[in-house]
Amino acid sequence: MTLANNTSTDGTALRIGLFGFGCVGQGLYDVLRRTPGLRAQVARICVKDRSKPRTLPLGMFTYDRGEILGDDTINVVVELIDDANAAFDIVSSALRAGKAVVSANKRMIAERFDDLLAIQNETGSPFLYEASVCGSIPIIRNLEEYYDNDLLDGLEGIVNGTTNFILTRVSDGEGAYEGALASAQRLGFAESDPTLDVEGYDAVFKTVILAAHGFGVVVKPGNIVRRGITTVSSFDAAVAKRHGYTIKLVSSARLADGEVSASVLPTFVRDESPLASVRDEYNAVSLHAAFSDAQLMVGKGAGGHPTASAVLSDIAALRYAYRYEYKKIAQGLRPRFSQRVPIKIYARSSRRDLLEQIPWSTIEIEHRSPDGSYVIGTTVLDELSASEAFRSDETFIAKVV
Repeated sequence: MTLANNTSTDGTALRIGLFGFGCVGQGLYDVLRRTPGLRAQVARICVKDRSKPRTLPLGMFTYDRGEILGDDTINVVVELIDDANAAFDIVSSALRAGKAVVSANKRMIAERFDDLLAIQNETGSPFLYEASVCGSIPIIRNLEEYYDNDLLDGLEGIVNGTTNFILTRVSDGEGAYEGALASAQRLGFAESDPTLDVEGYDAVFKTVILAAHGFGVVVKPGNIVRRGITTVSSFDAAVAKRHGYTIKLVSSARLADGEVSASVLPTFVRDESPLASVRDEYNAVSLHAAFSDAQLMVGKGAGGHPTASAVLSDIAALRYAYRYEYKKIAQGLRPRFSQRVPIKIYARSSRRDLLEQIPWSTIEIEHRSPDGSYVIGTTVLDELSASEAFRSDETFIAKVV
C-alpha cells in the first residue's frame, strides 16, 4: 500500500514506525491498543537512549532510523521527538520514501514550513500534524476544512498550558510568579527548564502554524512579536482584576485590509470573555469569521493521552487518504505580513524612564504609587517591540483587549 498514492482506503493494516517513546509516544501506543478497529499497529520504535528501561520487549526497539525509513512494509512514520533538526531529517526522508508522516513537532514545522510544503508538493506524500497545536483540540483540521472559504478575520487563543496554569495561580492570588512556576513543575505541567513555555517561544511556533492554515501567510517565528510572562507580578494581577480583566498569554493573528499581523503577548482579557474562564493547563482557540461569527474550541493542550488522541486522529485520517490542501496558500493570495498595527497596552515598571520611552500614541491611565507605576494607553506594535522597555526585564507589558 502506498499512502502517498491515495490507496489507503483498502483494508490493509497501517504499519507504523514510531520515532520517540516518551510521554506522547507511550500514550499513542496505549490508545492504539485500545482502538483495534483502526487496524493500525506500531511495528518498530526508534529511540536514542540505549540504557533507558523500556516497558515493551527490546525487540520492538531500534537505535538505527534506517531500519524504519528503509523498511517498505512500514507505510506510516510517526515522529514524536524533541530535536527539531533531527525531526526534519526524519520527516523529509520519510516523505521522500513515499511514507505518510504524522508529527507533533511544532518547532520543526514552524521553522521549516516552506521546506516541508515544497517536499509535500514534490512527493505527494501526506504530512499531518494536528498534535502540534493545542493537543486534543482539532484546530488545524477545522481551519483546513470548515474555514477554508469562510472569511476568517481573526483568531486568538491560549495555546500553552504551562503558562496558563501559572497565570491562573497568580490571578487567583495564590502567590507570585516564582511560586506558581514551582507548583507547575512539581505537578508536571512545566519542565525543569521552562524557557520555551514561559518566554512564549512555544506559543510562537504554534502561532506560525495557525497563521499559515488560517490566512495562507507563512511567517518566520522570529517575525512574530513575542513577550513572555516571567515578569508578571501579583500587583499586575490585582490591577487587572480591579479593571475587570484576567491576565492570559494570548496567541493572536488578525487579517485587516489585506495584511496579517501576529503576536504572542500577555493580555488583559475581559472577565466576560470566554478566554478568561479557561483555567489551568487547558487551551482554547477563538475564531472570528464573517459568516460563522465567533466560535470557541476548548480542550487539554498537553499530556500523553490528549496529544496522543490528536496523533491518533491523524493516523485515522490516513485511512481515507486525507492530506492538507493548504487551500488559502494554494489560492496564491498570500496576504502581506505587517506588524504596523495599533495596540492598546498596560505597561508597569519601577523605572519611570522606561515607561516614558514607550512610543505612546495616546495615554488613558497613568498611575504612580510606592507599590508600582503603570500606564495604560495605545501605541504601534512594531514600534513597541523595538523599544528598550519591551526588551527590559524591569517591565511587565500586556496587551489590553
